[in-house]
Amino acid sequence: MTVEVFAPAKVNLTLHITGRRADGYHLLDSLVAFGPAGDVLRLDEADGFAIAVDGPEAEGVPSDATNLALQAVRLLRRQRGAAIALTKYLPAASGIGGGSADAAAATRAALMLGDPAEAELAPFNTDILGRKDLRPLLDLGADIPMCLLPRPLRARGIGDDIVFTELPPLNALLVNPRVPVPTRDVFAALGSPDNAPMPETLPGFPDAAALIDWLATQRNDLEAPALSLAPAIGDVLEALRGTRGCGLARMSGSGATCFGLYPDRAKATAAGEAIRAARPDWWVAGGILGSQFERSMPRLI
Repeated sequence: MTVEVFAPAKVNLTLHITGRRADGYHLLDSLVAFGPAGDVLRLDEADGFAIAVDGPEAEGVPSDATNLALQAVRLLRRQRGAAIALTKYLPAASGIGGGSADAAAATRAALMLGDPAEAELAPFNTDILGRKDLRPLLDLGADIPMCLLPRPLRARGIGDDIVFTELPPLNALLVNPRVPVPTRDVFAALGSPDNAPMPETLPGFPDAAALIDWLATQRNDLEAPALSLAPAIGDVLEALRGTRGCGLARMSGSGATCFGLYPDRAKATAAGEAIRAARPDWWVAGGILGSQFERSMPRLI
């Protein structure tokens, strides 16, 4: 049996750092959406555990026991084994999920692998986030829970307090200058971990324009420390803000990927073409930010 699953890019539309626990984990308040760019994983039953990595963004991605997708599958399948083939389309260490998205996708695939009855039922819904057998995933990475079911959500706590929400779809452009920014270094450069959260109750968003206007009043508290470590992020933000129709440009996660939001698909497409022409060395991907739930569900092949 082979299971294939899609791991979409996770985009932090906002990222407010609101505190730090005694164990060192930072507390956050983040509004998250998912994009159509992503990695693809295939899982096969095997006697042991192994992972192979290929694809245009495979460089720098571990293919040994340190790979998060492999670690997640080990937690779930224990003695049953699995072989993973990971095709990378998202740049590594880029603030849009990466290893966490892959680990979450591998989790969805592992839950299906080896059980045809469960495969047919495909019981992937909000209950997956409360399963006790998935709690150890938090030890692998606090971003993994928010990537398990790729739908728009608000994440609080260390990333494990999740409430799904409805957001209008956003025409977006994702741009990465191919500068890896280690998350640990960005948090180390953060001036204060005690910052204001988003409002307790989020406003309604009748359309994308209203959402973009509101997002402009919010923050990514990791953007300034990431800029201090990787000035190329500033170049990306400047390039996005210089494109026609860009309503908001912001960094996602701990960087270095940034996003631009646009009023319609035509302007987002034109912005992508302009930036690709000017900076062919950058990674650029366009599309609608919102839910990737259906596309990210595992399937038998």
